[in-house]
Amino acid sequence: MKERNIALCIIFSIITCGIYAIYWLVQLNKEISQLSGTEPDNAALVVILTIVTCGIYGWYWCFKMGQKVNTIKGEDNNHIIYIVLAILELSIVNYALMQDTINKHIGDAAPGSTATEI
Repeated sequence: MKERNIALCIIFSIITCGIYAIYWLVQLNKEISQLSGTEPDNAALVVILTIVTCGIYGWYWCFKMGQKVNTIKGEDNNHIIYIVLAILELSIVNYALMQDTINKHIGDAAPGSTATEI
């Protein structure tokens, strides 16, 4: 797990027309699951199902990731915001919120791994 600069991740996602966002999704999927102590979803399947269902599976994935973020933070009801943002086509904000959680809890999971990655 590595800390990522959220602003650079958003900029790279825009510049690459979403290709970096797919990479970011894969990393978020793996790292959030690792922090929450759950099994990660198959990232390739998440991308394929999101495309096949015209984005609807992406909404569900954001909701599930919101639940995992709640587990990490020890909160209860904030996962609803993730699905609302996804429905409003603001999944990039979800990614930023997830990355913020990773950045804040990275020291808890693996002491000494504070390197920054984009």
